[in-house]
Amino acid sequence: QVQLVESGGGLVQPGGSLRLSCEASGSIFRINGMGWYRQAPGKERELVATIAATGSLNYADSLKDRFLISRDNAKNTVYLQMNSLKAEDTAVYYCNAKIILSGTGPFARDYWGKGTLVTVSS
Repeated sequence: QVQLVESGGGLVQPGGSLRLSCEASGSIFRINGMGWYRQAPGKERELVATIAATGSLNYADSLKDRFLISRDNAKNTVYLQMNSLKAEDTAVYYCNAKIILSGTGPFARDYWGKGTLVTVSS
C-alpha cells in the first residue's frame, strides 16, 4: 500500500556532495518521523538522521556537521544533503518513514525504501 522511493544516489569523488530524495506514496493519512539509515557491506545498518513531523532533528554525532536532513510535508518527501563526502560514507542509504495509513489509525508503523547506493571514490 505504501511505497518509499529513493533517488539521487550514485558515484561521487571525495569532498563532493550529493542530495538524496525519498518520496512516500499510497493511502497515507499522516507521516510522523522520516529518516535515513545506511548500511555498508558487512556492517550493521546505522542511523544517519531523522526528522519528526514537528521538525525535531536527530543526527548521528559523526555526521551532523556534514549532512543535513529536511522534509517537505506537502510532497511526503524527505531529503538528505550530504557534503564533504568521504570514502567511508560509501553505503546503501535507506529511507524510513513512520506512517499512519488512511482508515487504520491512530498508530503508525515503519516503512522502508529499497535503498540507493552512494559510492565515494576517486
